[in-house]
Amino acid sequence: MLLSSSSAPVAAIASHTLLLFLLQLGLLLLLAMALGRLAVRLGMPALVGELLVGVILGPSLLAWAAPDFQRWLFPAQAGQFHLLDAVGQLGVLLLVGLTGMHMDMGLVRRRAGAAAGISLGGLIVPLGLGIATGFLFPGTLVPDGVDVTVFALFMGVAMCVSAIPVIAKTLLDMKLLHRNIGQLTLTAGMIDDAFGWLMLSVVSAMAVSAISTGTVLFSVACLLAIVLFALTLGRPVVRGALRVADRSGDSAPVIAVAVVLVLLSSAGTHALGLEAVFGAFVVGILIGTAGREYLPKLAPLRTVVLSVLAPIFFATAGFRMDLTSLLQPEVLLAGLAVLAVAIIGKFVGVYVGARLSRLSNWEALALGAGLNARGVIEVVVAMVGLRLGILSVESYTIVLLVAVVTSLMAPPILRVAMARVETTAEERLREAEHRAWSSSG
Repeated sequence: MLLSSSSAPVAAIASHTLLLFLLQLGLLLLLAMALGRLAVRLGMPALVGELLVGVILGPSLLAWAAPDFQRWLFPAQAGQFHLLDAVGQLGVLLLVGLTGMHMDMGLVRRRAGAAAGISLGGLIVPLGLGIATGFLFPGTLVPDGVDVTVFALFMGVAMCVSAIPVIAKTLLDMKLLHRNIGQLTLTAGMIDDAFGWLMLSVVSAMAVSAISTGTVLFSVACLLAIVLFALTLGRPVVRGALRVADRSGDSAPVIAVAVVLVLLSSAGTHALGLEAVFGAFVVGILIGTAGREYLPKLAPLRTVVLSVLAPIFFATAGFRMDLTSLLQPEVLLAGLAVLAVAIIGKFVGVYVGARLSRLSNWEALALGAGLNARGVIEVVVAMVGLRLGILSVESYTIVLLVAVVTSLMAPPILRVAMARVETTAEERLREAEHRAWSSSG
């Protein structure tokens, strides 16, 4: 027995619950490793195989092929799934934090105009097309009582977001994070996602009550306050914490402090009503700039996150997908239409923004492919819509279809486009730094 803060006895985790949790983790990681290696052998990033694990073990396949076994191993109990989900959330926060540490802020400052143009194009076009699609969506797939304007705005948000965790893992797997295009993709994606989370909070407020100007202004003020804190007090706080941790000369305290900073920053943005990954990304950037000399000591953390925690996170994402509903003709046709709008809208918007920023055709194509990946961020957006009653089960599955397909199509297009973009001396230097970090510790 354990004691709570009020001294009342709290039961420990049940034996069967613990057994299932351990079996789930072991099986997910085993399959993620196996399918990830298979994907690499087929010339795709490991992410592709990791995403398929959840689809195979979830309602899309295993629940159809062996329903009794699937229900026993993955019972439809919130508490049981939340254990697995918590591990996945830890993985994605640390992955996004590591991604922020890789960011070259000098390049971001030099290419701020290009990043702004790319993100603006990647926002306006898919947002507009998504809203139009929402108004034209079959009424039978929209829940009763949902205002069509709210539904259309929600579809616009779903079309304009990108998935920083998926983009980051894809760039890491393909060894493109050190390239200028990789850095621009992450920068533009973060701008798009910040706007997306702001719009999602507005649409969510509209779904449950009349929206107020104060709600919007508070969300904007929180975003600005976080950026201001990062630019002023954030750097010395992070630098000081890492310096104190490094006094022992061992890497363990530095790793622990870095994890603490990522988790507390994530908790802070989450408490403000923003997405937790935003806080992880911001503090990751601070660690990578204010404490760059400590990055080699974080190599063991990078290994654990990329080889254990992140694969579990991507594998669990598939459990929320039920592709069997796409067997209904109306749902399938609507899904294909939404998928086409999502892909074309993002590609066209990003491509035009990149070309106006004087990037080449192949660079613009690579950016369009990278920012098209919606991944698990789209899953989170879809879950919010389902929870609030904005989406039906069918429309929820359609949004998830966009998440899966756009994530799987990004790597091959990126590979083709980046093969035609010449590597610069700056990129080779950045790659050497990343390689030294990865191999040290």
